[in-house]
Formats: sequence, structure tokens, C-alpha cells
Amino acid sequence: MPFWTLRVPFSEAMTNLDPVLSHLPSAKRTVLMALVDQLRQVPDMVAIVLGGSYAGRTHHATSDLDVGLYYRETAPFDIEAIRAIATAVSEDGNPTVTGFYAWGAWVNGGAWINTAAGKVDFLYRNLDQIERTIADAHQGITQHDYGQQPAYGFYSVIYLAETEICLPLWDPNGVIATLKKQVAVYPPALKAKLVNDHLWSAEFTLLHARTFAAQGDIYNTVGCLTRAAANLTQVLFALNERYFQRDKQVMQTISNFAVVPPDYAATLSQILAHPGATPAALSTSVDQFAELWAAVVQLAGSLYQPK
Repeated sequence: MPFWTLRVPFSEAMTNLDPVLSHLPSAKRTVLMALVDQLRQVPDMVAIVLGGSYAGRTHHATSDLDVGLYYRETAPFDIEAIRAIATAVSEDGNPTVTGFYAWGAWVNGGAWINTAAGKVDFLYRNLDQIERTIADAHQGITQHDYGQQPAYGFYSVIYLAETEICLPLWDPNGVIATLKKQVAVYPPALKAKLVNDHLWSAEFTLLHARTFAAQGDIYNTVGCLTRAAANLTQVLFALNERYFQRDKQVMQTISNFAVVPPDYAATLSQILAHPGATPAALSTSVDQFAELWAAVVQLAGSLYQPK
């Protein structure tokens, strides 16, 4: 039986996918709908969503399809069932399919598949972990796992961003709909936490950067500058009450924010592109970055309470 042949009719719980997926090329839409029909029949599959660039409408012609597969911590679905579905749609018959948490504590496993309509990624999502992370965010509790992924690691707020933008493809019990309600309003405690933690981290990092620059230490000066730049990214997302999702193309995103210093992206890019190779040049770059930091502090106003 061909992969795309429906084994049973779509249930009433199945989302009407035509309007949801109208922006997808027809070939990708066909593969995705067939995948959803197969995946929804896997025991203990709780929900299926479309995430990534197609959910956020930032896709291009060769963008991957990112499919989130949600499960309960106490009753995960069978990886072999996922492997069978991935293999059936794979053009080369040899997709990468991992176990749970094989890719780290946050990007917790999935599959890479080459299909006739392009690349498809399955991303496992522990629903209990997501619920805890959202609840924590409302209390101003966040986590940052630097080792999870380049360039600057994984921020727990990404789970909130994913929840906000994802397109439910199968959500029979309304769990995704419930999560979306929980992230509909940016939590004030999260905003205060991110602004304070990251502005202070940037300030502390710049103190070290000055010492390294005076010594002509390129490795550590530039490391401090990029670290502090990542801090300011988190601050600007929080000030604009936008959930941070990814570092890719982040300067373009920040440039469109309402709350951002004038020419922020261009100034930062110039500093990072030409930090210098002498103590004098490196020190100048640190001074220029400190001016950017001060401009962001001014935007934060009374929200920033230095330690």
C-alpha cells in the first residue's frame, strides 16, 4: 500500500488542514497530511503540530517541514512506530530516527527524513516538560542550556515561542489549544527576569572585556562581546514582549522591533565584524559596545535593577 494511502478516515478530532496549510507548496502539503494521518494513529501520540519557519511564515522554497510530536512523560509513544513511518516516506530508505533526549535536554530527539517533497524533521516534545516550563516562566523562572545548540545555546523561553506560533495539525484533546492560551499574554515576571538577568550579565561581561582588551587578548575580548550581544538579544525580545525563538536571522527580527536603539543591528554588526587586533582597537570596540548596552538600559527604564 502506498505511503500516502489513508488507512482509516480522518477522525472528527482531526483539524481541517486545508486553511491551515494553504501557504505550503502542494507537494509538501500532500506529504505532511499523509504523515499526520499515519502519526496520529501511533499509540500514545498526544498531539501533532507544524512548527519552524512554515509556522512562523518565515519559510523559503527549500525550508524543511518541522513536525512536533507531543507525548506524555509517563506514556511515551513507541520509537519503532516513528521509525517505520519515517522509513516509509524516506526517499533513501535510511532516515535518522533517535530515541528520546538523544539530542539533549531540550531538543529532545526526533528524525531527519529526505522525502520526495524535501526535508522533513520530526521533533519530539515532552508535554509535561513544556507545561512545567510555561508555568515556570509565569513565575519568572528560566533556564539556559548553552551546550544544547550553537550559537548561543537553548533558552527555555523557546518553548513558549514554539507554542505561540505552532499550527496544530492534530489536537484531539485540546492540549495545544490550552497551552496557546497560557502564552497568549507575555508574563510580566518573565519580562522582569530576562531584562534584569541579561542586562546584568552583559554589564558584568563588559567589565571583563575591558581587561582582556587592554591586554590585546582577542580570543577573550571577542568572546565577551558575542556573549554580551546574546544577552542584549534576550533583553530586546523581553522589552518588546516577544518570545525568543531562534538566533537565526535575529538581527533582522530585532530591526523590526518597536523598542530598540536606533541603528542597533548595524552598529552591533560593525563592532562584531571589526573588533580589532590591538589593545587600542579592541578597547574601542568594547567602548562602542558599552554605548549600545547603555542605550538598551535606557529603554529598560526602572525595570532594570542592577545587582
